[in-house]
Amino acid sequence: MTVRVTLPTVDDTHAFGRRLAGVLRAGDLLLLTGPLGAGKTALTQGLGAGLGVRGDVTSPTFVIARVHRPDPARGGTVALVHADAYRLGDATDPRAEIDDLDLDASVDDSVTVVEWGEGLVEQLADAHLRVRIDRRDDDTRVVELEPVGGDWSRRLTALG
Repeated sequence: MTVRVTLPTVDDTHAFGRRLAGVLRAGDLLLLTGPLGAGKTALTQGLGAGLGVRGDVTSPTFVIARVHRPDPARGGTVALVHADAYRLGDATDPRAEIDDLDLDASVDDSVTVVEWGEGLVEQLADAHLRVRIDRRDDDTRVVELEPVGGDWSRRLTALG
């Protein structure tokens, strides 16, 4: 089951991220793919808002990974780990660099979102959600959610 959603604006991308956050729980792994500027970070900003995490969610391209703790005042109960493996693609052994991030230490207790992580981080969880984002010439985003294992298919039906 693949879910496909068309999002006309960046605001719609944020809003969809907030909706998607409603079906997420600790231990979830999301792999975001798509070209530069497609909206991966915009979607993650919506996830952060929906999860009620502290601080602004910004692109972790230069720091590789950020942890956003839950903010109980915003209804947050689970942390968001946001990683970007884009710069690791030039590394001699990108999997070793992923291992150095210790994402496996927090994956059970947080929602982990990895941009450009396909082929590098799937082993962190028994199941994951592949999120492909493409941006059309008119700036419309097309998001495809592909569940891999677990109960993702059932949870995605709740998105309506």
